[in-house]
Amino acid sequence: MEHIVIIGNGIAGVTAARHIRKLSDKRITIISTETDYFFSRTALMYVYMGHMKFEHTQPYEKGFWKKNRIELVKGYVSQVLPKEKKLLLRDGEGMSYDKLVIATGSKPNKFDWPGQDLDGVQGLYSKQDLDQLEVNAPNKQVCKRAVIVGGGLIGIELAEMLRTRDIPVTFLVREDSFWNGVLPSGESQMINEHILEHHIDLRLGASLKEIVSDENGRVKSVVVEETGEEIPCDLVGLTAGVTPNIGFLKDSGIELGRGVKVNRFLETNIKDIYAIGDCAEQHEAIGNRRPIEAVWYTGRMMGETVAQTLCGNKMPYNPGHWFNSAKFLDIEYQTYGWVFSERRKKAEEVHFHWRHPKEKLCITIAFHRDSEEFLGINTFGIRLRHEVFDRWLTEKRNIEYVVEHLVDANFDPEFYRTYEKDIVNQFNSDFGKSIILKKKSLKRIFQMS
Repeated sequence: MEHIVIIGNGIAGVTAARHIRKLSDKRITIISTETDYFFSRTALMYVYMGHMKFEHTQPYEKGFWKKNRIELVKGYVSQVLPKEKKLLLRDGEGMSYDKLVIATGSKPNKFDWPGQDLDGVQGLYSKQDLDQLEVNAPNKQVCKRAVIVGGGLIGIELAEMLRTRDIPVTFLVREDSFWNGVLPSGESQMINEHILEHHIDLRLGASLKEIVSDENGRVKSVVVEETGEEIPCDLVGLTAGVTPNIGFLKDSGIELGRGVKVNRFLETNIKDIYAIGDCAEQHEAIGNRRPIEAVWYTGRMMGETVAQTLCGNKMPYNPGHWFNSAKFLDIEYQTYGWVFSERRKKAEEVHFHWRHPKEKLCITIAFHRDSEEFLGINTFGIRLRHEVFDRWLTEKRNIEYVVEHLVDANFDPEFYRTYEKDIVNQFNSDFGKSIILKKKSLKRIFQMS
């Protein structure tokens, strides 16, 4: 019986295992050192915040693995030996494979800051990080102040978590506006305001110089690069992005860049070895996507794709139109297609930005200057239908069609206030148009004949 070994039990690795089992009777082994069972990584914050228990983050009951004949091995792979088709584990054990899937995910970035390995300095990625946070910051008596370094999605999550326990937070963001390498300026400015309204000490244009130790090897303060200010703290959260977790592959002969290099079939340069999820790096990026995508849903899609290939139905990875969602404290964010920040925006890309005069609600729609083709939309605080925008992007609808039919995309619950009329009125004013908003049509939404 062919033996498929998967290193990593995150969303990519476990999805691959599930779909291999659906399609075949092959022997499947998952190796991971993080936890005994798969859990939803994006839900870790809610465990700390008291909204759920850790066992609630596990989608499958413990009997699922035995029932589906998926072997779980708790261990750390220290070396891959492709010629022998063998893995060496840190405890000295070895394991043979017929086909290998590398799904080892990411680890928090470190940039050789002095003091970055002190006690009280940590990231927020793994179950071990969550456990360590309970030690480092169980309450405001133990942790009198936390400093978070890096202004991305994990940073804002960690800030929200700590504030639920009334722990004062200073947030060091190197850019001059929060996440402005990703968000257009209007959206970034709104999030700046929202962070400050949640009593988080947001320091823009501020980067870390060093982390200072006390006499016991524990963090006692950080020093800000730009001002030299020393900020006393008991916890430093390093959230300046993640990098593929591939250190153990250095001498394996598997081609590496920032991640494990793969082609469209998620194959490495070595036969019968594949890579998926956060640790995989496309030789050539797919469209506007980055070569490495540390995103939950792309990991799931890669797992489904590689399972088909491993079971005899060779399939290229085709993630379709870009989309993502996140939460900035209590503001929900969705993006469909491409809306670039001013830093990455192309000359032919035009933005229409609408923001509510009082509430933290806004949208930005991108379209092509000449053809007026709809390119993408960002929305904050207004829920929109993924399938509707996916269809409009595929159909290459123009901006007027999208604005005219915006009500079809609204997915907010019944009795929520809607803002499409305000949005259309501003669009008409900004661009000299006379669009009249269409009434919502279930026939159009669900493409009923």
